[in-house]
Amino acid sequence: MFDLALLWETRELILQGLWNTVWICFLGCLVAVSLGLVLAALRLSSPRLFGYPVACYVELCRGTPLLVLLFLLYYGGPSIGLLLDAEIAGVTGIGLYGAGYFAEIYRGGFKSIPKGQLEAARMLGISPWHALTRIQIPQMLRLIVPPGTNQLIILVKESALISIISVDDLTKNATTIVNQTFNVIEPYLAVALLYWMIIELIARGGYALEKRLANRQPRHVVRQGESAHAHG
Repeated sequence: MFDLALLWETRELILQGLWNTVWICFLGCLVAVSLGLVLAALRLSSPRLFGYPVACYVELCRGTPLLVLLFLLYYGGPSIGLLLDAEIAGVTGIGLYGAGYFAEIYRGGFKSIPKGQLEAARMLGISPWHALTRIQIPQMLRLIVPPGTNQLIILVKESALISIISVDDLTKNATTIVNQTFNVIEPYLAVALLYWMIIELIARGGYALEKRLANRQPRHVVRQGESAHAHG
């Protein structure tokens, strides 16, 4: 029989695990999104100089399990003088691992923009910075929100692996409760529900952002429309 009293008695441990999971995932995903953008920008801006190194990094992330990366950072780091707390190793591992995937997502978004638009911008005398911020990035964002949202969801689910390097996240604390009470169903069902809630928030947020970007009209289009209306 499902024992709700057990969850109430162990609520502090579950909430502590939830908090650790949330802030580690948030910082790790923030690193992944930011570093991925930097890697994509370097690869596209200077393909001769950065193309091969970034491509190797992406392939390394694709071919290496997150758990192996976490082991290298937490257990292998001290052998080269890199001493990281378990939480920081978790954030770093998630960030470095996710950056390779986000770099490809960004690159695909930028590559999907027709080259004719950039050539037209140069002919009109638009600076590279304005072309990037007003033409490339707005269109790229519309394209990368769905795959970016899916990648964030994957990173959150894979973050359960940080429990193996002694991080007191949801999975680790649920296992502690199981070992103390010998009740398996209640703690793990609670963890599954909390992970589902986190992922549902991410999915709904991604859908809302995608809808908002789809309904937003670029500034230059609005101005052209207003000008045409004024002349009419």
